[in-house]
Amino acid sequence: MLDKLAQIEARFEEVKQEIIDPEVMNDMRRYKALNIEYKELDKIVAKTQEYRAVLSNIKNSKNILENESDDEWKEMAKEELSELMPQKEKIEDALKILLIPKDPEDSKNVVMEITAGTGGDEAALFTGDLFRMYQRYCERKGLRFEVTSLQEGTMGGYKEAVATISGEDAYGILKFESGVHRVQRVPKTESQGRIHTSAAKIAIMPEAEEFDVELNDSDIIKETKTASGPGGQSVNTTYSAVVLTHKPTGIRVSMQDEKSQLKNLEKAMKILRARIYKVEMDKRKQEEDAMRRSMVGSGDRSEKIRTYNFPQGRVTDHRINLTIYNLMGILDGDLDQIIEQLRIKENTDRMQAGE
Repeated sequence: MLDKLAQIEARFEEVKQEIIDPEVMNDMRRYKALNIEYKELDKIVAKTQEYRAVLSNIKNSKNILENESDDEWKEMAKEELSELMPQKEKIEDALKILLIPKDPEDSKNVVMEITAGTGGDEAALFTGDLFRMYQRYCERKGLRFEVTSLQEGTMGGYKEAVATISGEDAYGILKFESGVHRVQRVPKTESQGRIHTSAAKIAIMPEAEEFDVELNDSDIIKETKTASGPGGQSVNTTYSAVVLTHKPTGIRVSMQDEKSQLKNLEKAMKILRARIYKVEMDKRKQEEDAMRRSMVGSGDRSEKIRTYNFPQGRVTDHRINLTIYNLMGILDGDLDQIIEQLRIKENTDRMQAGE
């Protein structure tokens, strides 16, 4: 392990020099990649220094036990060793996790789309519950949660809700949430107290930079129209709504939340770029079959990943067979236990795949 850590320390010094090179600073793509690498290597180097200090102390203690004749000194060395050995094991475990090759997408920001599925009005209400849950979770984690677009349901909630989430490792934290989320409860519209099952689909997409996805104007059909739905005087009078269609993929994005056509176009382009990037990313990941099979879940939107059962007050994540009886706390953003277990499972599987 020490040889590998020495190589990482050498690479860290290289990156430190490259990052202040004027040529590199003029190449935004390379500069950003080096910044991300620097942050990751910095964590490993700091832990390596801690590891070397513990190893040095262990060596000194063993040297005292072997060569010192004073019983008091020997006793002190024994006590120190009994504390240092568990520290060594703990640091080694931490280093093994840090040395796992990270998903390069983990550091990216996120475009989150939540869409009401089966269940009609109840599904829209559930979509609203999930949107609020992630909003609260991001507040807890110090992630910035920006509402991009909302399509309200007829009885509350949302038919579709889109948000941009930014912060350190935003995609790495939230990527496990892609899939179908089910709810089992008595809807407000149910007069006989029967439990219904509804669903919402969640797509977590890494936000793509302009240099990640090259979009040619000739590949995009841009349409403008008057906004529809509740609003001020500008609704149905100005052509502020924007519809973009990407001809090569058929991906279509509609945006009308802003009164300004330019702002709607900016938002629509951001979502279009993220969706195209997700398609390309999925293609790449499908080629890594061995790694894909070792992951927690594919994140496919058709995969049922979690059930929120109101009568029993439980939430079950089906990928890791984890059930927690704290439904209201989870809906209030207390997702740490679930996401942490999913990240541990991913790290464990990555280590096994590496071995």
